[in-house]
Amino acid sequence: MKRALVILSALVLLLTGLLTGCVGGTVSTYTDSTQPINLNQNQEFIIALQANPTTGYDWQPVFDAGLVSQVKKDYQQDDHSGQQLVGSGGTTFFTFKALKAGQGKITFTYYRPWESPKAEDKQQAFNFVIK
Repeated sequence: MKRALVILSALVLLLTGLLTGCVGGTVSTYTDSTQPINLNQNQEFIIALQANPTTGYDWQPVFDAGLVSQVKKDYQQDDHSGQQLVGSGGTTFFTFKALKAGQGKITFTYYRPWESPKAEDKQQAFNFVIK
């Protein structure tokens, strides 16, 4: 009986560890383009950038689609003590997934999509390494 309990406990711990590994743990968020992004294959990560889409400007990412894929893009207005202030800024969250081993960068340019990008437009580049 005691031996069966030990084996059952070990099996539960093993399955818990395997299931936790399948979920992939937490998704890291990056805001500092000088911070390196180290990833494993199939790992998701978020890049968060300050934005104000009411001005018409939006972050446009450029990346190697063979290394990462964009999963989704969300915008969240800054919190103003429960008030929704028209014209106030917020944060755009880009969720990406690492596809295969390699290294590259995701370059974001902040411009109006109906205009051509200009040299003076804001840019941020995030370097990543996928193991």
